[in-house]
Amino acid sequence: MNRFTAIAVHSDMRRTGHIACSNPELNKLFSNIIWGQKGNFVDVPTDCPQRDERLGWLGDAQVFARTACMNFDAEQFFGKWLHDLIADQREDGYVGNVIPDVWTLIGKDENASAAWGDAATIVPWEVYRAYGDREMLRRQFPSMKKWVDYIGSVTEQPPLWVGGWQWADWLGLDAPSGSYKGSSREAFVATAFYARSTELVIKAGHALGEDVAAYEALHTDIVEAFRKAFPEYLTQTEMVLAVHFGLAEDRQQTADQLAAKVRTDGGKLQTGFVGTPYILHVLSEYGHADLAWELLLRREYPSWLYPITKGATTIWEHWDGIMEDGNFWSRDMNSFNHYAYGSVADWIYGVAAGIQVVEDAPGYERIRIAPQPTDSLDWLEASIDTKRGLVSSKWTKIESVWRYEITTPVEAEIVLPGQKAVTVQAGRYLFHKA
Repeated sequence: MNRFTAIAVHSDMRRTGHIACSNPELNKLFSNIIWGQKGNFVDVPTDCPQRDERLGWLGDAQVFARTACMNFDAEQFFGKWLHDLIADQREDGYVGNVIPDVWTLIGKDENASAAWGDAATIVPWEVYRAYGDREMLRRQFPSMKKWVDYIGSVTEQPPLWVGGWQWADWLGLDAPSGSYKGSSREAFVATAFYARSTELVIKAGHALGEDVAAYEALHTDIVEAFRKAFPEYLTQTEMVLAVHFGLAEDRQQTADQLAAKVRTDGGKLQTGFVGTPYILHVLSEYGHADLAWELLLRREYPSWLYPITKGATTIWEHWDGIMEDGNFWSRDMNSFNHYAYGSVADWIYGVAAGIQVVEDAPGYERIRIAPQPTDSLDWLEASIDTKRGLVSSKWTKIESVWRYEITTPVEAEIVLPGQKAVTVQAGRYLFHKA
């Protein structure tokens, strides 16, 4: 009998984040997210390690960056890869779809797309939030500005982003027959990310003490034009982006509309690569935490737990990579280790357990802990070993009493459900709430 030993190869990153709860399938999901990150973080953040791609796709990297920096100490990993991005960014600001940009080198790809090229702004900001390294942010700042300037130079209808190739809401479940792009309008998605990248240039400029007045004026113009061009939202992803990126005039109304649409759609996701990472955040932030929990804990296709019921050990590219009848989704594009949808872990850390970075205190210099528990679980705990020490949050339901156990290495604001915020110093704290 032959014997084989499997060796997992990945960049040397220290594990920093842990999640556990009373639901074994949710624990398996988190294990799959960890293994998906390991399998794809090999010098560059590949989209998948086992197919004909194995490239540093920017769309996957940017949606997962926040989760990645919670799961592992990824500061050096992303720092190196962001150097690669600067090296491959053209003088006009163009950023390709993969970094290193091997597609452009072989003449295969000369198109920049929203949500993919926007990794130039999103990833540096997320790394800065997680680790507080202003020198990294300062190094990336010219690249961030160049990307935003590039969009303004190629759009067919400023200050919207119209025209060019777009991945749109890639793999959106509401896609028309024969399309992978979802039903969200391409100019809608592109302009939403144009606004987001401009906003991040402004945030980075304020953090660095740079003059960003021109970008503040640009952002105002983009938002105004967006609202005129898109007075109505047609898909789950459009509603998610309009709220999460601050583009909707009435965010609460739009979040309520999203919740109603999810219900109308059968209580299930219809989002793709650009809507899925934010949908639970929008629902929970605007009073629909129960629905967010329902989506997370849903076992039927499409859902995060459906692949678990089919034996998944990493995150799938398609919710139904193995369909309910046992057949495969397709032969040509069906990866069983595609980590992007594992970005849901940032909601578990940041909302379910409530561990949040304070934006003006990056690197967990100060912390906000605001858990949102559910009756569907008996307990949940999460911890992150930050640069300033271990922060952890656990909640348990014992009959009609909620028990909260919180550890913080720095000053923290603690906001328990239905309670006023309290500020505490570093230490361990126990709360009970009936």
